[in-house]
Amino acid sequence: MRRWLLWTPLAGFGLLFAVVASGLIKPADRVVRSALVGKPLPDFALPAIALDKPGLSVAAFRQGQPRLLNIFASWCIPCAAESPHLMRLKAMGVPIDAIAIRDTAPALTAFLRRNGDPYDRIGDDRQSAVQLALGSSGVPESFVIDGRGRIVLQHVGDIRADDVATIAAAIRDAR
Repeated sequence: MRRWLLWTPLAGFGLLFAVVASGLIKPADRVVRSALVGKPLPDFALPAIALDKPGLSVAAFRQGQPRLLNIFASWCIPCAAESPHLMRLKAMGVPIDAIAIRDTAPALTAFLRRNGDPYDRIGDDRQSAVQLALGSSGVPESFVIDGRGRIVLQHVGDIRADDVATIAAAIRDAR
């Protein structure tokens, strides 16, 4: 019996090691998903932030054409990284609208000049109220919206080259 007691600390360490190793090998999914996927967009109306573009309201998404809604900010580094892929989606015919989070018009104008402007409309969400109502957890984040204003797909994080085909297909299928 005494021999087994000597091995107890080693067994405990082995068990702790196994738990930690399993967490490192297969980490938990920490992505926050919106509960609104499959449901209509919440009502909102945001003023314009860019001088040459209109603001954005939920009515723009209920006109029969699927659209991509991108949540971004000029101060967001991954937002700049996804810009070429948004421009590629625009070139493929995907209509894209945006919500600018906690931004200013001069900073946004400089961002669009530097990185390209794929957006038809940009709404100014200074308090992140619409972002939170959508269930968005950060920037960048994108939603595919069908022609009736229902959220079909949520893409958390920046859009990368290998995401473009999936998003374009989701827009095509949302008709």
